[in-house]
Amino acid sequence: SSQFLGSTEVEQPKGTEVVRDAVRKLKFARHIKKSEGQKTPKVELQISIYGVKILDPKTKEVQHNCQLHRISFCADDKTDKRIFTFICKDSESNKHLCYVFDSEKCAEEITLTIGQAFDLAYRKFLESGGKDVETRKQIAGLQKRIQELETENAELKNKVQDLENQLRITQVHASPAGSVTPKSPSTDIFDMVPFSPISPQSSTPTRNGTQPPPVPSRSTEIKRDLFGAEPFDPFSCGAGDFPPDIQSKLDEMQEGFKMGLTLEGTVFCLDPLDSRC
Repeated sequence: SSQFLGSTEVEQPKGTEVVRDAVRKLKFARHIKKSEGQKTPKVELQISIYGVKILDPKTKEVQHNCQLHRISFCADDKTDKRIFTFICKDSESNKHLCYVFDSEKCAEEITLTIGQAFDLAYRKFLESGGKDVETRKQIAGLQKRIQELETENAELKNKVQDLENQLRITQVHASPAGSVTPKSPSTDIFDMVPFSPISPQSSTPTRNGTQPPPVPSRSTEIKRDLFGAEPFDPFSCGAGDFPPDIQSKLDEMQEGFKMGLTLEGTVFCLDPLDSRC
């Protein structure tokens, strides 16, 4: 377990001077709190390839969750082997915050542990997602195009349906009241030869040549015209694997890992007076 001195906003994502000032500031704040009878809260650090979690040691409640690709600097104190600190970019405000701890264990070990976790996380990112960023961009684009085509397909189906209805209405009005029975139930709209029990041979020449049979006949093929011969699309089945914000997450991780993590063990030294705080 460690004592959590707190976090403070810093102007730079890394740097010895930046860390030194933050530690001095938080040590002074702890000194004031001690003089007022307040205790420095104890926390438990959980380091993994996903980040550094700051937990309540009793309830195990997560107080802070610092994603590893957002951590840009990690260092321990030269004079006080218990002081350990890291700089993390806050996910909500996008400000750089410096977290400072007074650990019972050697602070240098914690620094190295975070460094190892960062290396493993970067390797895993490259293996699982980093190389596929462009592929996922293409998939996202294809999924968007599929949605557009499906909408277009639905609109075309509605138009075809309207045309069919109009043709039926026109056909009913055009035929006289005493028309021959084979013409009234005519199936010319489906491009089929109407069946007539009276004269099967005479049905073919009685077809209405003014009707455009090709339009309705294509109605069943519209989906295939839009998506190709095969109705199955391999990109549509994996839609659940790629949430809408997947690209922003990948870009953020890529940016964070590209910036890298600076490990500086035993680099900054506070004045002897400060170590008494």
